[in-house]
Amino acid sequence: MSAIDTGEFRSLLQTERERIASAIEYLASESPGTTPDELGPDNHVGDAASVTFDRELDEGLEEGAQQTLEQVDRAIAKLDAGTYGACERCGKPIAQERLRARPWAILCIDDQRLADRG
Repeated sequence: MSAIDTGEFRSLLQTERERIASAIEYLASESPGTTPDELGPDNHVGDAASVTFDRELDEGLEEGAQQTLEQVDRAIAKLDAGTYGACERCGKPIAQERLRARPWAILCIDDQRLADRG
């Protein structure tokens, strides 16, 4: 693999970081109250179930976004340390095509496939 254009990948990571942070902020602002606050005085069992489902969905989305944000921050730290683009399992370079698609990737595609299999 040729040398990595760290500027390109730093830009991709910063853009992704901003997008994810914005999504987390939005999700947090969408459900600031408690379930009784959202239901009001004339609540119905179906309404309560719907509010609970929506809240749990938002929490799951927020948790996933937070994990991805941590991965992006880790990738930025690797850029700063000069270790970005190397597979953490085998040490081989991660293909630039993969890094462009998922700039926070820490494994080459072969090792990622192995990890996904369990």
